[in-house]
Amino acid sequence: MADDSVASVPFGEAVRVWARIGCLSFGGPAGQIALMHRTIVDEKRWISEDRFLHALNYCMLLPGPEAQQLATYIGWLMHGVRGGILAGLLFILPGFVVMLGLSALYAVFQETSWLPALFFGLKAAVLAVVVEALLRLARRALKTRAHYYIAGASFLALFMLNAPFPIVVILAGLTGFALHRYSRRHAQAEEMQAKSQSPRRLPTFTTHAIARPLLVLVFWILIWQAPLLLVRNLHAPSDLIAEALSGETNVFGALFIFFSKMAVITFGGAYAVLTYVAQVAVGHYAWLQPGEMLDGLALAETTPGPLVLVLCFVGFLAGFRNPLFMAPLMGGALGATLVAWATFVPSFVWIFAGAPFVEKLRDNAALSAALSAITSAVVGVILNLSLWFGLHVLFAEVGRIALLSRGAGLPIVSLAWPQWATIDIAALAIFVIASVLLFYVKMGMVKVLGLCAAAGLAIKGAELLL
Repeated sequence: MADDSVASVPFGEAVRVWARIGCLSFGGPAGQIALMHRTIVDEKRWISEDRFLHALNYCMLLPGPEAQQLATYIGWLMHGVRGGILAGLLFILPGFVVMLGLSALYAVFQETSWLPALFFGLKAAVLAVVVEALLRLARRALKTRAHYYIAGASFLALFMLNAPFPIVVILAGLTGFALHRYSRRHAQAEEMQAKSQSPRRLPTFTTHAIARPLLVLVFWILIWQAPLLLVRNLHAPSDLIAEALSGETNVFGALFIFFSKMAVITFGGAYAVLTYVAQVAVGHYAWLQPGEMLDGLALAETTPGPLVLVLCFVGFLAGFRNPLFMAPLMGGALGATLVAWATFVPSFVWIFAGAPFVEKLRDNAALSAALSAITSAVVGVILNLSLWFGLHVLFAEVGRIALLSRGAGLPIVSLAWPQWATIDIAALAIFVIASVLLFYVKMGMVKVLGLCAAAGLAIKGAELLL
């Protein structure tokens, strides 16, 4: 396959592979990006490393779950709009279905202590997959000393300063662009040679070329907001007068409006908005009880798919407890579905409207320099995510220690620090075994995940019996 080509793949085979990725996408963004890279680039060789990184760089700049957007982008590259819809849906559907079932069990029984046993070994194995992908990505993305500096600075900004990663990524891109301009200014001989060879320039965007993506954008925004027309008019007969007097919409309309707003500001993943969502859901709407958001987060961390699926847990409880004229479980299912629609459909909007522009800019030298710097920053981002994920897999308690504080004890520089006495020896053993199988035995990833999941179930089962 050429360096920038996209393989011709039967649509049916793509369906099977994207379904497998959706079912195995544990480990948060780091694990999901690692899984896609290993499957699509290394094993299947459907797209090149450069095309994968180019798509990843764009998705890192968008609000919402970047891994789902990356799947949608790659699916769009391979099979157009239907491929993007397929890849994006199959990436989130398995996790959504599992989350729906777990939320129903939680709403009925208010119990989550049995969940860790289901995915204990799987999460430890995913950590090995993440480490392998991180090393592979670093070898291929960090080509110059400047790239190493950018990756290191990005990691430190995230790990020690807790900086928002979209800001880190944008600054990295600006740094790459500035370095490119600086190198051109100080290489006059090369510049003269380049001028004689018809330099690459930014493509000219005609009125038609701009109008079509705008129409696509408007079309997908209308699709995104279409459910609001239906749910705003849902009423229990006894609520019609009260809602008419108060001017407030029903719980399902409120859910859709609130999470539609969240969808366009969720830079940095689920953790960036969880605190605010919890405050509004508990304090303003009373959809949840204090502390239930942490239970929802525990559910989301043990399911495949984006961590932002935790928002569907909020939607389920809101619909379950305020079902209008429906049965509680039906109301919960509707609430979770509306939140999923409001949260994930915008990802299709950004890809289908923006990806054609991004692809046309792929051969521009200045933009390539900026994106290569963003790739370096992404290495730092994934290193930070991997370290965070690893600490929480291997240790029961992880806190933060302040290295530098300002007044009132507010930390300026801090870092995650585990309680060493809480290390999970079983998780560490499974992680080491998975690493050996992946790095040295070269066993297939699905087999490794299956063996480690079985080992984790056996260990937790034995603990329950004892």
